[in-house]
Amino acid sequence: MEIPAPLRLRIDRDALMSNWQALDRLSGAATCGAAVKANGYGLGAIQVAETLAGAGCRDFFVANWAEARALAPLGLTVSVLHGLRAEDVAAARAGFARPVLNTPEQIVRWRESGGGPCDVMVDTGINRLGVSVEAVREGLLDGLMLETLLSHLACADEDVPMNARQQAVFASLKHRTPARRMSLANSAGIGLGKDYHFDLTRPGLALYGGVPRADMAAHLRSVVRPEAQILQRRMVPAGETVGYNATWTAPASTEVAILNLGYADGYRRALSGLGAAIVDGVALPVLGRVSMDLIAIDVSARPGLAEGDWLAMDYDLARASALSGVSQYELLTGLGQRFARG
Repeated sequence: MEIPAPLRLRIDRDALMSNWQALDRLSGAATCGAAVKANGYGLGAIQVAETLAGAGCRDFFVANWAEARALAPLGLTVSVLHGLRAEDVAAARAGFARPVLNTPEQIVRWRESGGGPCDVMVDTGINRLGVSVEAVREGLLDGLMLETLLSHLACADEDVPMNARQQAVFASLKHRTPARRMSLANSAGIGLGKDYHFDLTRPGLALYGGVPRADMAAHLRSVVRPEAQILQRRMVPAGETVGYNATWTAPASTEVAILNLGYADGYRRALSGLGAAIVDGVALPVLGRVSMDLIAIDVSARPGLAEGDWLAMDYDLARASALSGVSQYELLTGLGQRFARG
């Protein structure tokens, strides 16, 4: 028996396509790919990848081989950013995705397993994954069937000297490897300009309506909107409190709706007393603490709302992040599995 979910995650496919097209334009002569790791940043990787492929995207990036296997039926070109553990060799040899090799050991493992097309990550300063620049210059990658040489910017969302240093180091590797393409820019890196674009850009956050740099906001549209049903409508008398720790006290008798939504669904506790639902352009504020499964909303301005009605939450990522102090990435990828996505 299928039970309808009391939560919906509305995903605007037109906005998703529009964002990719905008980022593709901003990427200039470079090809624009898409990061669809973490289940499409929480929105559903298959739905996201299908939509972006329909918009013209041809290069997709995931974190691990399980994520790549989930996309295999779509027949896309997928690169696995976390490389090639010994446990991953069988999956990599199956051919549904390409490894991004991150260490000399992974390069040896790939060669010994039979080799073939691959990508390589080189570390230009973020000190996470990647082989060293020095090793690349000394010929570590010679003889590989290297499709794309990648690196990753540490501070592209800020205007700091480190960006130019990383760009210069990466640019110095041009023609020093067998790579057919070079790729450095993430979402924010696209906003840094053409010197950072190289041959392929790899946006993530901006695809999904996040704003990685303020100067990119005009190009991007919101993609995701959580919606929840009203479980109960009640009148809270003046002087009474709502929710855990009694953090909100009614200044006057207040109409309150209790919604089937909470921090277990990714609606963060940090939005307590700060978030809002939106009905016909009117903001209905969150009252008191966000709890695990429930929130309270002031619906005094909408007397017609009743039990069973659906409310859409204000989930503009940049605004919610500024209000809560929670990163836009966490607001997206933390959206839970109790939502029906569509």
